This record gives sequence, structure tokens and C-alpha cells, in this order.
Amino acid sequence: MNDHLPTPASISWFTLVGIAAALVHYVVAVSLEAWQLTPGWANVCGFALAFPVSYIGHRRWSFAQQTASHWQALPRFLAVAIAGFAANQLLLISLLHGYSWLPFWLVLGLVMVVIAVSTYVLSRYWAFK
Repeated sequence: MNDHLPTPASISWFTLVGIAAALVHYVVAVSLEAWQLTPGWANVCGFALAFPVSYIGHRRWSFAQQTASHWQALPRFLAVAIAGFAANQLLLISLLHGYSWLPFWLVLGLVMVVIAVSTYVLSRYWAFK
């Protein structure tokens, strides 16, 4: 089997774990923003609570066949996650500023979908490699 091509199982697990982590992130952020926390800080809190869900799920299921040790994978995955979150935060704040008529919940959802693809590629080919 070609080690560079993702398996259907890996993609399926990545999708399921990603959905679980995204739901945690989204529900926390939207709830906190509804309780008057600024969108930027609500997004930070959502990310912080979703990160463990994402790392543990991807480590255990999405990339179970990868060879990186926990001590190698965790810092790499954290770097990928922080880079993804930085892009998420920048895009979110920019869109909210430029299109202030759009609701936070909609902008956050769109931004999270856009960032998910790059996170998969970096995780598969670098963080858990």
C-alpha cells in the first residue's frame, strides 16, 4: 500500500473526529458569544476546549497507522492546530469586520470548514508522519 495516500478509513475517522472537535469548538464559541463574550475570545475558548478532543481522536483513530511517537506528534499537531487556529481567527475577525451584517455563528461555521482541509493535509503528511 502506498504510504503517501490516505486510506478511506483514515479519511472517515478524520471526518468523524473533526466533526466532534468542530462541534465542541462551535458550540462553546457560539454559546460564549451569546453570553456577551467578544467573538475573538469566544473563538479562543472554543479552540482550547476542542483541541484535546481533536488530538486524542486523531492520534487514536485517524492516524493510528502513523509511526510518530506521542512526544513527536503532540508538538507537531499543536503547531498545526495553532497555525490553523491563527488562520481561523484572522479570517473570522476580518470577515466580521468587513461584513459586520453577517452573524457570528454563520461566519464561524464557514471559517471552520475552510480551515479543516488544510489541517487534514498538514496532520497527515507532517504531524503524525
